[in-house]
Amino acid sequence: MYMPKPVPFAFVFDYLPRNVVTKSMFGMQYIYLGRKLMLMLRKSAKDLDMNGVWVATAKEHHQSLENDIPAMIGYVLDNGDMYESNWRLIKDDRDDFEEAAIKVCELIAHGDPRIGKLTKKAPL
Repeated sequence: MYMPKPVPFAFVFDYLPRNVVTKSMFGMQYIYLGRKLMLMLRKSAKDLDMNGVWVATAKEHHQSLENDIPAMIGYVLDNGDMYESNWRLIKDDRDDFEEAAIKVCELIAHGDPRIGKLTKKAPL
């Protein structure tokens, strides 16, 4: 009998709008609001440094978001180089992880335009 994995960091749903949609892909939970991909939740035994709440944004918003939420960082590769992407990560091993994740969810709930990536169609 197949038992789905529990959604990691489920506390975020207490702070997100009620009409978000989740989609499970590649062992992660993707969170959409309308046609925008907002967050990705990842908790895996592999690549522990990639676990946490991933925030969909654009590079031009990185600095202002990091000013508002210092726990939000870029992803650093094993060789020490910064991986340049539109995503920002709040790592789950930080002391301020929950506080930072809640703040991101509150920004989403208040329609902060810096968060979210428009997708071609809404998830099913």
